[in-house]
Amino acid sequence: MKAFRSLTAPAVVLDRPDVDTDQIIPKQFLKRIERTGYGEFLFFDWRQDPDFELNRPGSDGARILVTGPNFGCGSSREHAAWALQDYGFDVVIAPSFGDIFFSNAVQVGLVPVTLRADEVKALMATLGEGANLSVDLESRTIVDPAGRTAVFEMDPFVRTCLLEGLDSIGRTLQHESDITAFEERSPSPVATTAL
Repeated sequence: MKAFRSLTAPAVVLDRPDVDTDQIIPKQFLKRIERTGYGEFLFFDWRQDPDFELNRPGSDGARILVTGPNFGCGSSREHAAWALQDYGFDVVIAPSFGDIFFSNAVQVGLVPVTLRADEVKALMATLGEGANLSVDLESRTIVDPAGRTAVFEMDPFVRTCLLEGLDSIGRTLQHESDITAFEERSPSPVATTAL
């Protein structure tokens, strides 16, 4: 997983509450075993509407999604985070997230930023076609096109994982020498390589 420090990029607004994972990536596209290739199916059903937010001019190349409360609710499919990331999003800003979606996003390096609802609405109001936002995870700030700065909170552990690009495996490998030393002190009573 890649480390994330800061990003200044086009943002797109999806001003909808309770966007569930089945809308993010519908079930019929969950047959792949890789983490890639899901982006083209992101919001598949909604994308059939020519006026859908991601179909509008200026949304191409957006890397920041600003959306409503309870984003990523519903089933626990990690494919939702994969689809957003594969489409090109690096950051999702919302007043709240589904718990499992939030965890899945962090595990793949998709940055979920929780911001007060009034601040999300203020951000949405400043975002015109192709407008940029600046998100800085180190300082925990967002700067909108009008130059206004919003400060967000993030759990220190989650923030460190994102800043250092550490998923569960990466965090475990930080203790590789301790694990190796333990294994050398405590050999297996059975030759597991022979099984």
